[in-house]
Amino acid sequence: MKHSVHHDLEPEMAKTVLERAWESYRVEFSDYNPTFRWQGDSMAEVGFSVKGVRLQGQLELRPKAIELDLKVPFLLKPFRGAAVRVIDQHIQKWITKAKLGQL
Repeated sequence: MKHSVHHDLEPEMAKTVLERAWESYRVEFSDYNPTFRWQGDSMAEVGFSVKGVRLQGQLELRPKAIELDLKVPFLLKPFRGAAVRVIDQHIQKWITKAKLGQL
């Protein structure tokens, strides 16, 4: 299931927002060993570890949204909502900063 974070940013600014958001996530949640790697101009592969299990997903830049598709094993489904919420909050924070000219 995909989760969308809506924005009204230009593509390059949306990309910067995504990079800054993931960097802040990586610093705050370093114990979960978060990773981020671009797979082209608009798709990034992301991952982190929870309870010894590696979770993988993708973040995709769209014209008016950033879409998160997180693959979660059945036993860790309860963690999916929390993980998506936290990632969403980091992206929203950086969207706000971009709109305020703070990037």
